[in-house]
Amino acid sequence: MDFLVDVPEEQIRRERNKARELRRTQWWKNRLALGRCYYCGAGVAPKELTLDHLVPLARGGRSNRGNCVPACKECNSKKKYLLPIEWEEYLQNLQSDKGRE
Repeated sequence: MDFLVDVPEEQIRRERNKARELRRTQWWKNRLALGRCYYCGAGVAPKELTLDHLVPLARGGRSNRGNCVPACKECNSKKKYLLPIEWEEYLQNLQSDKGRE
């Protein structure tokens, strides 16, 4: 599957800069202080949480409050370029595979 869309590199660069700015806001600091991964719900030290875009920048996502969530490094690395619905399907498949073992 080809997950990437034709998003101009300049747009991605602009959105990454916005994400850096967003990380400095009190809103983001409050999200980190909760110490929870958005995806797996695990308790994580705030300094170990990363900013993840629900809709990835490479797929047209934006760096705004509605699209950015704290994620543990493991979930962020596994999610990569998946959209929320694709991530849910991935997790369901993992659970199904565990049930068959």
